[in-house]
Amino acid sequence: MVQHSCFNLRTVSVAQPQNLISKVQTMGAGGRMNVAAGSDKPHAFKRVPVSKPPFELSDLKKAVPPHCFKRSLVRSFAALFRDIIIVSVLYYLAATIIPVLPKPLTYVAWPLYWFFQGAYLMGLWVIGHECGHHGFSEYQWLDDTVGFIVHSLILTPYFGFKYSHRTHHANTNSIEYDEVWIPKRKSDKLYSEILNNPLGSFVVFVFKIVLGFPLYFVFNLYGRKYEKGITSHFYPYSPIFNDSERFQIFLTDLGVFGTLYGVYRLALIKGTEWVINFYGMPILFMSGFFILLTYLHHTHPSIPHYDSTEWDWLRGALATVDRNFGFLNHAFHDVTRTHAVHHLFPTIPHYHTFEARLAVMPILGDYYKYDDTPILEAVWRETKDCIFIEPEEVNGEKKGIYWFYK
Repeated sequence: MVQHSCFNLRTVSVAQPQNLISKVQTMGAGGRMNVAAGSDKPHAFKRVPVSKPPFELSDLKKAVPPHCFKRSLVRSFAALFRDIIIVSVLYYLAATIIPVLPKPLTYVAWPLYWFFQGAYLMGLWVIGHECGHHGFSEYQWLDDTVGFIVHSLILTPYFGFKYSHRTHHANTNSIEYDEVWIPKRKSDKLYSEILNNPLGSFVVFVFKIVLGFPLYFVFNLYGRKYEKGITSHFYPYSPIFNDSERFQIFLTDLGVFGTLYGVYRLALIKGTEWVINFYGMPILFMSGFFILLTYLHHTHPSIPHYDSTEWDWLRGALATVDRNFGFLNHAFHDVTRTHAVHHLFPTIPHYHTFEARLAVMPILGDYYKYDDTPILEAVWRETKDCIFIEPEEVNGEKKGIYWFYK
């Protein structure tokens, strides 16, 4: 059993999270904390430990204040309505102001609207994701109802993602069984040779940001490879799902295609340009933010992947990276900086994850990874440096632990 730090995190207010980070960054197992403060600092590339942790999940759970596991209907709906109000206000401002601006100014105003509307649509996406984890309320039916409606309206297959995401959490960083961001191998010449250059990295980056979201859900791009069947989040008989889940995938399809039909009808009334500007482009920006979040949480030069000879649930769950998205943390409900604790306790609602994160950091020590490298710099670095994985070698013998190489 790891001894808890004498620093009583339970009594500290989380109103000033940045100050609290600085207080606990130097704490942890052996007095260390694996925190990267930019790509120019050695911690940015310091590999996390791969040995069996000197603590169990139960030790971490005991450190988390019990109220963090409580789901509040008031706070959850407040977060949902916050996003709905902000999205509505942004739409109202854009619809009222942009059409009367001088033409040159619209070339600035529209992208600004798309960016911020996409960011807060991503906030709505986070709420739907939380529903899929049963972190919105104490009632599963309510979580599924809210999640289904929210995700359908932003073209996300709620139940399809819920079930594939469940598998991702159960097999994080397993190269055989994880469900998303499966790394390439050196034998894949397209990535290890043809695209392994600055131009190739740029093409991969743009492709990922623009098309990664729809291609992941429709064709399971970046997901696990199955030997048989059509792997799609929209196909009820996909091997991603079991028999008891197939009817809900039909419902998912009805939700998303119902939204698309509504958009089509709206285009007939308002015009295609109106729909593209007010809905299509914000969804495109939202999908780019989705890729940035998920990719950067699971791709970093310092985190390992494991094959079946080495993988276990706790080490896999710990092989994730918390990031700092600056002012966008607010739009994303701060899940950017709490992904590690989310993988340990996925039912903790977002408004408690920061406190839970601070509570477990002293125990995690070097097993915790936080990198506040500016996001654009980080995604470019990971795109060009994390090309493929290969097994670690010890005394000439390959182990079941894999690291990124370029």
